[in-house]
Amino acid sequence: MLFDVAELTDSQYAWLDEQQGIPFVVIDPVADPPPYVAAVGAADWRGGLTATEHLLALGHRRIGVIGGCPRQLHGTARMAGHRSALTATGIPHRPEYEKFARFDMAEARPRTGELLDLDEPPTAVFVCSDAMALGTYQAVAERGWRVPDDVSVVGFDDLPESRWATPGLTTVRRPLSDMAATALRPLVRIMAGDPPEASRIELSADLVVRGSTAPPAT
Repeated sequence: MLFDVAELTDSQYAWLDEQQGIPFVVIDPVADPPPYVAAVGAADWRGGLTATEHLLALGHRRIGVIGGCPRQLHGTARMAGHRSALTATGIPHRPEYEKFARFDMAEARPRTGELLDLDEPPTAVFVCSDAMALGTYQAVAERGWRVPDDVSVVGFDDLPESRWATPGLTTVRRPLSDMAATALRPLVRIMAGDPPEASRIELSADLVVRGSTAPPAT
């Protein structure tokens, strides 16, 4: 059995493993599963780092971030990668540049507005999901600004909507289909009564550059 984006309790994991004896692998867990549970995920920390490094390479130094859920594995890892990229460049931490929108497009819209209303607004925003990035697009348009002329935007996921947006959204690709295919290998071993070769498998999350990022306006 494969669980996608699972958020199970320890007792539920134990019920599956001990009471039912059901072979299972967790795909893209929201929180760290117990050590005995096989899981396949994406390199969220590396993705957050790569997204911010891309903006830094373009010349941005005032970079805002809209995180998802601060207590979920995805949100904390992506935010940590973003902060690491800033720290490595010597850019001081600015708490006012960090917002959270629970991976919700509607909530990302006002959070982006708060960033843009600052006396010194960011010239770029790393948004920790494509869905939230669409809310960021809306907030930018409401102010008569344009992406990327006035503010660059990077998302995370590479959902189909990221290609349909205008301009196309630069984003970090999470290989969902590859994660599902990879999860089959440990699942087959578990079903055969053998332990998986590794309890944690993490696939790369690569940057896909489209039209939503550019050097900051002078």
